[in-house]
Amino acid sequence: MTVLTDRWNVNPQHFWLRGEKPEQPVAYDPALGLWNVYGYPEAVAVLGDPKTFSSDTTRLVAADIDPSLNDGVLFQMDPPEHRKLRNLVSHAFSPKIVAGLEPRISGLTTELLDEAAERGRLELVGDLAYPLPVIVIAELLGVPASDRDLFKGWVDRLFESTHQFSMAEEPAGLETHLEITAAMTGYLREHAVERRRRPREDLLSELVLAEVDGERLNDNQIVNFANILLMAGHITTTMLLGNTVLCLDAHPEWFAAVLADRSRLPAALEETLRYFSPFTAAARSTTTEAEVAGHTIPADKMIMVWVAAANRDGRQFPEPDTFDPSRDPNPHLGFGRGVHFCLGAPLARIEARIALEVLLERHPVLRTDPDDPPSFVPAPDMSGVERLPLLTA
Repeated sequence: MTVLTDRWNVNPQHFWLRGEKPEQPVAYDPALGLWNVYGYPEAVAVLGDPKTFSSDTTRLVAADIDPSLNDGVLFQMDPPEHRKLRNLVSHAFSPKIVAGLEPRISGLTTELLDEAAERGRLELVGDLAYPLPVIVIAELLGVPASDRDLFKGWVDRLFESTHQFSMAEEPAGLETHLEITAAMTGYLREHAVERRRRPREDLLSELVLAEVDGERLNDNQIVNFANILLMAGHITTTMLLGNTVLCLDAHPEWFAAVLADRSRLPAALEETLRYFSPFTAAARSTTTEAEVAGHTIPADKMIMVWVAAANRDGRQFPEPDTFDPSRDPNPHLGFGRGVHFCLGAPLARIEARIALEVLLERHPVLRTDPDDPPSFVPAPDMSGVERLPLLTA
């Protein structure tokens, strides 16, 4: 057991949070019909070899899915197509460009905390950790940040399932997933059509006007790519903020250290990404027979790379179940690895750092409420708080 699981009712499927270790770094699950990768070096090897371990997993799913729904979905693409599409907007998430957003992020954090103060309570996710990054990414894309309640409704429904993915049966909740995806893409399609008529200085206009190999992106590619940016552009920061506060609350010696020296915040965020990884797993499919940790995995098999478990691998991290922001180096997989390393990592890091700096300045006395415990995201491939009430006195 660890401090988090001793104190709170975390997702029971996240065994690594309880300090439990798999018997082997790679194992086949006959019930689900897929291979699980739990070890750090094995995860790095799989994520770093897109030729053998493809990100296009839809080809193995028997369900009848409209191909247009995957056209332009970045995390389902492999090189070289993936790189071409990613390059279209990667500049917008460069450290230099993101650094220019600092004043806006700081101002928004102050505004959101002012609004929470007027309400007389602080629930970290709803009051700050969700609205802050969704406003920032909506403004970058060029869609109304005032629609954030609409976005949140979609995201909450997408990640409310507690089912493990299985190759042995129809994906659980597929009908709901397709319904929500259709709603999101329909919303973005309206904005994309408007940008064709009147381009602006935003990422959606860049996608509308962009060319790949001399050809414009089609509508499906534009809206699917924009959808990924909108959803992934805020989910990581939302959970990283909540998870970091929860980790610091559970480890008061580190909370005191961060309060005394704000320069420790970046390291605390990196350790949270390792210790309480927001995204727990990444799916891959074998394109050919492959050897992983002495196991022969046939072609056309699904692999689940459990990056959160890999981040607790004692072969890579001494005392892996200890929250230790002084780790140096800390080569965690919290933002992935290889060609799919999180595009928005610089943005997530700076949003979380600034938000916590302002939060701790406003509320140096900050703690969880034993009478109103946090709740956690139920989905097995995500790990974090979905509600975190805090006491500020």
